[in-house]
Amino acid sequence: MEYLIAFIVGGIICVIGQLLLDFAKLTPAHVMSTFVVAGAVLDGFGLYDKLIDFAGAGATVPITSFGHSLLHGAMHQSEKHGFIGIGMGIFELTSAGISAAILFSFLVALIFKPKG
Repeated sequence: MEYLIAFIVGGIICVIGQLLLDFAKLTPAHVMSTFVVAGAVLDGFGLYDKLIDFAGAGATVPITSFGHSLLHGAMHQSEKHGFIGIGMGIFELTSAGISAAILFSFLVALIFKPKG
């Protein structure tokens, strides 16, 4: 049953993204940015953790989880270190994903000829 719930919640997130692309005529970059901000806003109100508890991977795999992780880490470190903790916390939970994106982008650019 957990897999079905994760599939449905992840699918609903994807359907919302597709509707934004089709009907709002947003670019993929706009949709991605909107989802990151939405994940951060939901985490700010304490709702995204409840969604993760309910849906599991259906809520942690989509890009909305990146916004949740950014804000979650910043809030956690700001409690410990104050204002400077915000900058530290943003990268605490997301550094592996950011590093992987940079590394794999570099490797793909070596294999294929990137356009200027």
